[in-house]
Amino acid sequence: MKRSSDSTRVLSLSTFAFTLMFAVWLMFGVLGIPIQKEFGLSDSQLAWLSSVAILNGSIWRLFLGVLTDRIGGKRVTIVMLLLTSIPAYLLAHMSLNYHWLLTLAFLVGFAGNLFSVGIAWNSHWFARERTGFALGVFGAGNVGASATKFIGPAVIASTLGGSYAGGIIPGGWRFVPALYAILLVLTAITILLFTPADSARVQKTRSLREMFRPLRFVQVWRFSLYYVVVFGAYVALASWMPKYYVSIYKMNLHDAALLTALFIFPASLLRPFGGYLSDKIGARKLMYMSFGTMLLALLLLAAPFGHIVLQTQDGVKNVLPYSLGVRPFTFLLFIVGCAMGIGKAAVFKHIPEYFPKDVGAVGGLVGTLGALGGFLLPPLFVSVKGWTGLPQSTFIVLFLLTLVASLWMHFAIMRMLHRASPELRHSIDTHPSGKFLRNPLEKVGA
Repeated sequence: MKRSSDSTRVLSLSTFAFTLMFAVWLMFGVLGIPIQKEFGLSDSQLAWLSSVAILNGSIWRLFLGVLTDRIGGKRVTIVMLLLTSIPAYLLAHMSLNYHWLLTLAFLVGFAGNLFSVGIAWNSHWFARERTGFALGVFGAGNVGASATKFIGPAVIASTLGGSYAGGIIPGGWRFVPALYAILLVLTAITILLFTPADSARVQKTRSLREMFRPLRFVQVWRFSLYYVVVFGAYVALASWMPKYYVSIYKMNLHDAALLTALFIFPASLLRPFGGYLSDKIGARKLMYMSFGTMLLALLLLAAPFGHIVLQTQDGVKNVLPYSLGVRPFTFLLFIVGCAMGIGKAAVFKHIPEYFPKDVGAVGGLVGTLGALGGFLLPPLFVSVKGWTGLPQSTFIVLFLLTLVASLWMHFAIMRMLHRASPELRHSIDTHPSGKFLRNPLEKVGA
């Protein structure tokens, strides 16, 4: 029997752990800028520094999701917290060059894999009618991406040249990974002591082949593309926007990080609301709303300045010039964040509905491919910008990606509706006699 107090403790502590691990996973979005200055890195090298962390936070999600179904989320979460604390501590204390930075960034990135563990762990503790909300609350741990954005610049500036706790915590940008290493260990101990045993929530009797079987369904891969749009793009923007603000709007790191947090907060904190709406009105409707909103906002972000060219008798004239200043740009980015936050919850509402016994495997694959999008997009942003010369090419890429996912979703739904009611294909608009049906629900042949 599932006790509500046990479920609440699992949800609250797993969400805190995920928030912390997400902060660790994406900390190079802020730390990368002082690291770039200290080591003289190029923009491409900086992009890869963030990307390798995102990569390692992606590739183990499927395996860890299945492992959670087999041995329990408590065990897996504790081990992951402790393993991640090691490279975080080394990052703060080792003598570094670019190759060591890449190596430790990759190892620290293991933190990102906790998502699929928490999804499977919480799904085992909540009834079906509450999974949307519960997974939305857990997923709100994405807000951890803003933690470094808030504390990072101030901490870096105030601790330069210092050393704390007897040298355990150095100053400058190294203060942040050292602090996170300590918090990771303390969180592991808290989960060990205060969450219920999950031996009754595992599926030891099922073979691995049976647990991986749902991955052959095309729906899983479609959900994965949705998650690339609402999560992979979110991860990419969360790590890329501080650099974008600094480069395009000539802002300092502190202000750039705060404005990026305005995108991160709704993209994270609206996830429980998205889960609630998914439980009430259905995930499909929310996906239409999320994609539609993103397409509109990204279209404007993809064309941030320009004018209308008129050919007149006096020659060419440029009229109605426009440009997106930092305020409208940030507002549109905020709208994108809202749509992503709700969309992330809607994607994962699909999984326990379609595959209630395989949340670990399916959620792991969806999470893996979604996060791999976050790995591939920053280098793609750099490449497309170099090819086009347009700084807004970031948003052109995201607009096209969202458009592809929207069209696949729409045509897949239309195909399912046709299969469910093939007799309506030729009878919605016309009566067999040729008479137009004003009411699509009018009985054919009446």
